[in-house]
Amino acid sequence: MHNKKADIENQMDSQPESYPDEKIRMFPMFQFRYNMRCYFAEYFGCTVTLLFGNSIIANVAFNHDLESEYWILIALGWCFAFTMGLYVSMGNSGGHLNPAVTIAFAVFGKFSWKKVPGYIIAQVLGCFTGSALAYAIWRSRFDPFDGGKRQTTGEFATAFIFANYPMPTNTVWDNFFTEVVATALLLFVVLGMFDHRMTPAKGFEPIAVGFLIFIITLCFGKTSGSSINPARDLGPRLFTAIAGWGSEPFTASNYFFWIPTVGPICGAILGTGLYEFFIIPNSE
Repeated sequence: MHNKKADIENQMDSQPESYPDEKIRMFPMFQFRYNMRCYFAEYFGCTVTLLFGNSIIANVAFNHDLESEYWILIALGWCFAFTMGLYVSMGNSGGHLNPAVTIAFAVFGKFSWKKVPGYIIAQVLGCFTGSALAYAIWRSRFDPFDGGKRQTTGEFATAFIFANYPMPTNTVWDNFFTEVVATALLLFVVLGMFDHRMTPAKGFEPIAVGFLIFIITLCFGKTSGSSINPARDLGPRLFTAIAGWGSEPFTASNYFFWIPTVGPICGAILGTGLYEFFIIPNSE
């Protein structure tokens, strides 16, 4: 009987190192582009995701007639944002779009450590670019809203359009615990979706992952912002710091910025470990 590898392993690290067309291999630029395609896929996948995701929050923030349904709209927006990002990237890079996913897969031998730095750089840069594009599209709405003074907290705050900020009543532990649990759930379920030994979401993986993002956002997004993705928070946070919000994105909420970076990594490793030890079938 044919011994299949898990779908998730097939997608993570199976790219050949050279271009298959011998004629095109003669041109170094084509060879470089082919060899770098997984990093480009992560970059553009994250760019697409953040452009859609940040734009849906801006749309809700600047249009008060949407306030009554705002959380459903935001959750659905991020659901489809990640779905579109995965369609852009999954075939080439495996569609990580998340440093926590990349690191967790490397820890458990599902991904090559030598590609981890490149993936993370591509993801953060992609999220930065997506945020910049979203800002460019909605730029004309900022000054009338905040009087030209970019704010991170208060009645006229706009930094939340890009990065995550927690509820004021949360403690540091509340925020960290939420990020760990939410990201553990993300990896725990995603592994089941991609595992051919289970009941995989064969053929519609991006949609399935998108709706997983939807339910996670509905359940946990109002607490810590439910980043579940270091690049999704750090890239936009860097953009806001450069684009006029100053140092506040990194000092607000008792220096909250490190939690959406460290928490998801811990949660991804935990969720992957739980799946590997307790759920994954022994038989091939």
